[in-house]
Amino acid sequence: MTTETTGRDTDTALGLVHEVATRLTGAMRRVIEGKDEVIRTTVTVLFAGGHLLIEDVPGVGKTMLAKTLARSIDATVRRIQFTPDLLPSDVTGVSVFNQDARTFEFRPGAIFANVVVGDEINRASPKTQSALLESMEERQVTADGTTYRLPEPFIVMATQNPIEMEGTYPLPEAQRDRFMARISMGYPSPRAELDLLETHGARSPLESLQPVTDAATVVAVTEAVRGVHASPAIRQYIVDLVSRSRSSAALRLGASPRAALHLLRAARAHAALEGRDHVIPDDVQALAVAVLAHRLMPSSETQLARRTTSEVVLELLRQTPVPPAAR
Repeated sequence: MTTETTGRDTDTALGLVHEVATRLTGAMRRVIEGKDEVIRTTVTVLFAGGHLLIEDVPGVGKTMLAKTLARSIDATVRRIQFTPDLLPSDVTGVSVFNQDARTFEFRPGAIFANVVVGDEINRASPKTQSALLESMEERQVTADGTTYRLPEPFIVMATQNPIEMEGTYPLPEAQRDRFMARISMGYPSPRAELDLLETHGARSPLESLQPVTDAATVVAVTEAVRGVHASPAIRQYIVDLVSRSRSSAALRLGASPRAALHLLRAARAHAALEGRDHVIPDDVQALAVAVLAHRLMPSSETQLARRTTSEVVLELLRQTPVPPAAR
């Protein structure tokens, strides 16, 4: 294959990424007012093949964001309302004895969908939360010794309220580490909130939202993103960044190797959305807080100083030497 042919293939792949991203963000903006950066990060995680954790106080549109993305894709969608009495089998599925066939049959749970919206995930017990671990990491479910593959694409978009709120269980470290990124909706600006009252006051725009892409196209976009070039210098930059988190006095738990891998994948998706076929340091820096902060555990001194892990990540970015932007 010639260099010219390879270049055309790359341009075609990037063109597909840009086209699908434009359609998705346009559709989501009709429902989610004044949150362009949140929408862009959501699409980035989708294209990177990751899972998204949306954390904020009730009533700011966490579930609406997840449902909007799900409605924008012509794919299978399931919503799981996490409650204290939810069982692991409700999520993964259960084997039921068939009287006629005299054998057990597996009935898939709510996790068997392209887009899974997990509402208030931290209201379920730790046992039920753990039912997501295998499916989120390996995209499969094992029940009664049999492994069942999950459909492609597969993304879990989970919402959670701050853990200080009544009736919530903190997500275990292993669960948080499986989410590629965490975002917060935040309160809308006064202008956006005024527009919200206008557009959502009588009827939600979500009801009339139509799919703008399908599951097969999302899979093709994810494959295209994997082909975005990341130079050895960029990969070293990511390793240096996560290594500093492990030795930082401000943290008692630093970033895992999975965090480094997720940061690389997210940076590739960010570069593709920007129309580039290669990753630059700006891509890593743009997503470092969203990808790393929720995985880190602050030291007692950091907590006493009321510093957040997001602030620690920004400090680590300032301390880590930036490689040249050359490919």
